[in-house]
Amino acid sequence: MRIRCEGLHKSFGDFQVVRDLSFEVESGSLVALLGASGSGKSTILRILAGLEKADAGSIHFDDLDATHLHARAREIGFVFQHYALFRHLTVEENVAFGLKIRKAPREIARARAMELIELVGLKGFEKRYPSQLSGGQRQRVALARALAPSPKLLLLDEPFAAVDAKVREELRQWLRKLHDEVGVTSIFVTHDQDEALAVSDEILVIHEGRLEQKGTPQQILDEPASAYVASFVGEVNVFEGVFEGDCARAGALHAKIHEGSPLPLGADIRMIVRTYDMKFWCEEPGVATVRRILPLGDRVRVHADVDGLGSIVGQFPRRSSLLEGMGAGSRIQIEITKARAYPR
Repeated sequence: MRIRCEGLHKSFGDFQVVRDLSFEVESGSLVALLGASGSGKSTILRILAGLEKADAGSIHFDDLDATHLHARAREIGFVFQHYALFRHLTVEENVAFGLKIRKAPREIARARAMELIELVGLKGFEKRYPSQLSGGQRQRVALARALAPSPKLLLLDEPFAAVDAKVREELRQWLRKLHDEVGVTSIFVTHDQDEALAVSDEILVIHEGRLEQKGTPQQILDEPASAYVASFVGEVNVFEGVFEGDCARAGALHAKIHEGSPLPLGADIRMIVRTYDMKFWCEEPGVATVRRILPLGDRVRVHADVDGLGSIVGQFPRRSSLLEGMGAGSRIQIEITKARAYPR
């Protein structure tokens, strides 16, 4: 099912949660709504599901105007953050619940439930109760239950927020694989950038109820449409500086500007540099002093203080030759290989 939203607005009292929001989702795609807490992501999802009513705007599912369609008639599966499983029902009964209330024949409901239980990797667990499952297994049951009535649209609200980091990583890979097998149009809410970048076909970056940018993970990372997107997605350094034509100066740093907003000469700017778009190496007198070096598996994060500017963070391969002889107190030179500039 293809989704088209135009001019959505939603307020709670005097607080505007969704503001003039328009976007499209292609049929069969897996799309992330990415934004900070309180940006309106979950409200957008609930409007699509019919659980909240927009104050203005329209929603179309394919060619059907679904703006005022009742939630039960929207053919949507919804997966909640905290599973919302029925504790007194077994895995099989939970998965078959949606079919049961639609009065599907018992044998058909059971066959569909068993098919999905196997699909989500829980064969042999069908007679267990939610209390006998891990957090990751419960979330798989919740997803199987949402898929049981064969929805045309699957909505997931922070589906992996309630599980630990290792399980979350496994569930991300599993969701991507499951989506490729099932093919149902899916939209999931997250504030986890890694999750959105690793799983989705497209990302919608939401900020204060508005759409900041829509694009593939690579486009969001490499072609940010605004200062907010550039600073929110990925690990970055943000410096205040001055625009000098095709270059910018911030404290002791000087960088060629590759992307950003058109700016007049001498303009006060906000320069944004990703942690991996730099080179550090030991050199006297240098432009910065190393404060600490943190090993992070196959990477190393270097924290330093730049003369006349303040702190900067760079990330490098753990065995990079640039790090030779570097330690706390070392004076270093810095080369910025890619920077973006936006009006301050």
